Amino acid sequence: MKKSSINFEVELDKDNVPEKIQWNATDSGDDNLKETNSISISLWDHQQKNSMRIDLWTKEMPVDEMKRFYIDCLGGMAQSVLNSTGDEFMSQQMNELCDKLVKHVEEELKNQK
Repeated sequence: MKKSSINFEVELDKDNVPEKIQWNATDSGDDNLKETNSISISLWDHQQKNSMRIDLWTKEMPVDEMKRFYIDCLGGMAQSVLNSTGDEFMSQQMNELCDKLVKHVEEELKNQK
């Protein structure tokens, strides 16, 4: 059986706030660590019937990019729920929420200028 790994390295400051996040994956074809400013990992506990989340971001991650990151995550989940369950209604509702959130973020940026 083939095994695959995804590894994360997080450098923390004295207050345990991430300063640098790097990752690599065995299937990427590149053993070098790649840098990112944010990660969001969700795990399903089938025994407890609930999820665990790990959300990390560096001090350098701008707020507007963080908001876009979460909109992109939600859009990805919308596609995943469609692919995995075939539930078109749920996927559509999630995508509609993404559209509303994009407009909200765009309005915020426009008002800041």
